[in-house]
Amino acid sequence: MLVLASSSPRRRELLAQAGYTFTVHPAHIPEDPLPNEDPIACVTRLAREKAQAVFHELIQAPVTSASGSVLYQGTTSVVPQTRQIEARALAPEEIFSEITAASASDQRAAAAFQVLAADTTVTLDNQILGKPENPADAARMLRLLSGRTHQVITGVAIVTGTLFLTASESTSVTFRALTGDEIAAYIATGEPMDKAGAYAIQGRAARWIPRIEGDYFNVVGLPIALVSSLLDSLR
Repeated sequence: MLVLASSSPRRRELLAQAGYTFTVHPAHIPEDPLPNEDPIACVTRLAREKAQAVFHELIQAPVTSASGSVLYQGTTSVVPQTRQIEARALAPEEIFSEITAASASDQRAAAAFQVLAADTTVTLDNQILGKPENPADAARMLRLLSGRTHQVITGVAIVTGTLFLTASESTSVTFRALTGDEIAAYIATGEPMDKAGAYAIQGRAARWIPRIEGDYFNVVGLPIALVSSLLDSLR
């Protein structure tokens, strides 16, 4: 069973549009970057933590081992161009190390879940621009993006009963120069307030974007081709 660990309507729509059947179980974890955290490391970490948290909620298992260490660990390899992928198979005893009476049915139930999570951020000069805290913060971000090219990075993670996969996709987005009146009018619509970088490419901000390089759906919030490749690799 595929489970989307996100409350984002855009991610739900994109996954359904691609023909997947899934259920939705949103993750509720802190989404703040760590001090001096690289943007790619940040989004892949958050995606992994979201998927991991939902997986353990579904099987009602703790997230950490008895020693306090995170159960899911792996090594990273960089794939050419924009993608970074990480994977490692896990032994059953690692996943269920804190389930003192894990039955065969518990393990079968865990194996049935494929939890998909994602986290998207906007970066400019390696600075992470998350969701704005208020209208003034949204205006600040839009002024930074005005007339420049920035990157939109989405981290994707899939957690199952036996392994996890993480990957990232990056797309370059170019804004034309914006006036103060345009920024103010856009903020007044409310559209920027729950969006990384304070804009939605599929919304009113589309009029400001003459060019992108990379996956458009990644900018919307879910790189479908990458997600499909990861899911196919589980078959």
